Amino acid sequence: MSDAPSAAAAGTFDLDGETTVNRLGFGAMRLCGEGVVGAPDDEENAREVARAAVDHGVDFLDTADSYGPGTSERLLREAGVVDDAVVATKAGLLRDADGDWLPHGDPDYVRNQLLASRDRLGVDTIDLYQFHRPDPETPFADSVAAFAQLRDEGHVRHVGLSNVTVEQLDEAREQVPVATVQNRYNVADREDEAVLRACEDAGIGFVPWFPLAAGDLGAAGGALDDVAEAHDATRQQVALAWLLDYSDVTLPIPGTSSVDHLRENVAAAELSLTDAEVARLAAAGE
Repeated sequence: MSDAPSAAAAGTFDLDGETTVNRLGFGAMRLCGEGVVGAPDDEENAREVARAAVDHGVDFLDTADSYGPGTSERLLREAGVVDDAVVATKAGLLRDADGDWLPHGDPDYVRNQLLASRDRLGVDTIDLYQFHRPDPETPFADSVAAFAQLRDEGHVRHVGLSNVTVEQLDEAREQVPVATVQNRYNVADREDEAVLRACEDAGIGFVPWFPLAAGDLGAAGGALDDVAEAHDATRQQVALAWLLDYSDVTLPIPGTSSVDHLRENVAAAELSLTDAEVARLAAAGE
């Protein structure tokens, strides 16, 4: 792996077949304070991490109105990276003082949060607007209809979903083209395998959140260590490389608050696993 790794080595994916991004992105949740509430202790460091991501070829940045709330979006704008990348944000979760994540998919709230997100990001149109989580108190179709309307009105280029089932994905696609699905997934957590396969069949980007499981990669750990040793890499780099190699539609978004850790993550784009290694890791994580 090179001294100046680039996310471009991961290859590209076309959102809705028209907006091209490098497949290894950056998740901006960790730019916030403890518990993803409020500002970090060192805001300039957070901005520097965002700038370093773009400097290393990352052109797909994932955030949400609930990160902070609002902090992550603001820091991306202040870092000066919004115009250099496709920025994906989300609406559909409220926060409280305890740091809880509370589903809120009311259409009026979604439309209100679009205005807030546009202001914090400093944009007229949001590149990719994602429904963060279905709300049991709001019909799923009503929430999706709000996102579809925002797209029709030109406020949003692409619409994405998060934390959905195959059935919900199919239901949403009856109302609006779905560019991405963002569900929890990593080499040791394959519960949403069926959703990934549905995205493959439809040419939809699959954004695996929690791609490194905060370092706890469970039963796959032994296989990860063996493959990492063979490539002179870390187990986290192998876990990211596996996501990229396992499916052509995956768009991993590892997050960090460290520039050094960011560079390590980006270097995973240059790691090429053999078919046998990909299969071994897949089996270990099942």
